[in-house]
Amino acid sequence: MSLTWTDSRDIAIELVEKFPETDPKTVRFTDLHRWVTELEDFSDDPNRSNEKILEAIILCWMEEMD
Repeated sequence: MSLTWTDSRDIAIELVEKFPETDPKTVRFTDLHRWVTELEDFSDDPNRSNEKILEAIILCWMEEMD
C-alpha cells in the first residue's frame, strides 16, 4: 500500500503503531512531517503537505489512540 498526504487515517494508524507511547497532542508539525515522510509506505512529495493536512493527521491519530 502506498500512502499519500490524503491518507490521514492510514497514516495515523501507522504512527500509532510506530510511536505507541507518543501523545499526538504534543507532537510538533515539523516532527510530524518528518515522521510521515519516513514511513516505509509513504510515497508522496514531501513538499505537498500543509498545516491543514498535518492537523487532519493529528486528529485521526488522536481518534486512533482512544
